[in-house]
Amino acid sequence: MTKKERAALAVEALEKYYPEVGCSLNHSTPLEMLLATQMSAQCTDARVNLITPELFKCLPTPESFANATIEQVEELIKSCGLYHSKAKDLVALGKVLVEKFDSNVPSTMEELTSLPGIGRK
Repeated sequence: MTKKERAALAVEALEKYYPEVGCSLNHSTPLEMLLATQMSAQCTDARVNLITPELFKCLPTPESFANATIEQVEELIKSCGLYHSKAKDLVALGKVLVEKFDSNVPSTMEELTSLPGIGRK
């Protein structure tokens, strides 16, 4: 049995025993999910969920993140751990999304992991 086949069996078993499990990060768009996931490193999902409504209200698009100052983003996410580096990554991530991906969240693992502050866990 290949690794891919074993993984498929594991996913099938998990879905059987945990059919209603979802993501604990609040999001309504792929961009919100991407940014919330980036902020969740070294921070609880509950804390991220407290921060993101105001963050996404003030900075709703990749362009708004690309044009924001690091200090502006820091102020919005300061209750999140490692907020200095996360703010820097969020601004850089906005710029890459605008310049390289036409303001869209990429769909492949290779493209996603090329983004600032995004990696495999």
